[in-house]
Amino acid sequence: MKHFALGFAFLLVGLSAPSWAAEFFDQSFGNFEEEAKYARDEGKLGVFVFFEMDDCPFCHRMKETILIEPDVVEYFNQHFKAYRFDIEGSSPVVDFDGTEYATGQEMAVKKYRVRATPVMIMFDNDGQVIARYTGPATTKEEFLMWGEFAVSGEYKNMPFTRYKRAQTQQ
Repeated sequence: MKHFALGFAFLLVGLSAPSWAAEFFDQSFGNFEEEAKYARDEGKLGVFVFFEMDDCPFCHRMKETILIEPDVVEYFNQHFKAYRFDIEGSSPVVDFDGTEYATGQEMAVKKYRVRATPVMIMFDNDGQVIARYTGPATTKEEFLMWGEFAVSGEYKNMPFTRYKRAQTQQ
């Protein structure tokens, strides 16, 4: 009976803990052409893709710190459909332009030059890259600033590094 009570307590703790990271990402079926259509239909700016690997400590840190913050979840879900993408994946995928790849790994390397993770890319609803961020964000504020950089359209005028410098000097 003692083991049952202990197991039940762990279950309750697991159920009561917020799962913001699960809420950050949408469910993908590996067809980004369709994902962009869903984003457009929902009035979103585009698609956010988090390229990751299972054993990536930097990916894990992003998912366990920044991507669980309620304001980050809310901001990105308001403006983007957000998907996780395993760069070592062996399932077939369809890119934004309808190109079919035999594996996720093939698309990640050939199309987006992703070899190390995390790499985060925001795409518009036509599958064009809006902004790319390689490596983990240092803080949630920096990550939100990167999102604002894309949403505001400033990505058309300058690179993120210049935008970030201008924002931090204000």
